[in-house]
Amino acid sequence: MQDDRVKIVEPDADEVDSYFRQERPEMLPFVDDNVKTVLDVGCGAGEFAASLKVERPGLVVWGIEPVGAAASLAGARLDRVIAQSFKPGMDDLAGKQFDCILFNDVLEHMVDPDNILRECREYLAPGGCVVASIPNILYFYEITRILVKEDWEYRDHGILDKTHLRFFTRKSIVRMFIAAGYEIDEIRGIGGFAGKKYKIANFLTLGRLHDWRYVQFGVRARLSR
Repeated sequence: MQDDRVKIVEPDADEVDSYFRQERPEMLPFVDDNVKTVLDVGCGAGEFAASLKVERPGLVVWGIEPVGAAASLAGARLDRVIAQSFKPGMDDLAGKQFDCILFNDVLEHMVDPDNILRECREYLAPGGCVVASIPNILYFYEITRILVKEDWEYRDHGILDKTHLRFFTRKSIVRMFIAAGYEIDEIRGIGGFAGKKYKIANFLTLGRLHDWRYVQFGVRARLSR
């Protein structure tokens, strides 16, 4: 069974602009200050990697991006871009190690992200980290929509993106990384919104819905000692 993304459909120019151009400034703090080399898996058009290079002059960033139109844009910004999915692109990574491997909004698109994380250990330099942002299926306004409508409706973007193959909670994210041989440095909710309905529900459940306020979780993990 293939462990990487499923069939790639090439987007038009507008889709590249909207779907593959995500700067994600909230993820910058997850990348260690001492990082010198980065592998950005699913780098899109290279927006996040480019902002990382501006913030940290001298940083070397390689990208992997299976969508040709996005990879072409990223190629003008990164030090090297491998225009393939992760599994086929591994041949181009032979002998390479990186201080940080990024998976911003990528693991949920993979058939077997657990195995991908295991295979990444080979390309992680000693003391290096894996950084990921992963959608939270328990986001209050998503899970209540499912419960009220009694329907699981895929969309073009968001948590129920029609290209998502896996769905995660905070607990399942931690479990996946631990099973793949990592220990969590930090996991933190990002993109949170605490509207009136959420606050009432969280109050009535004595704070048990804390994780439900976040659209995603940001993670930094290292190889287990």
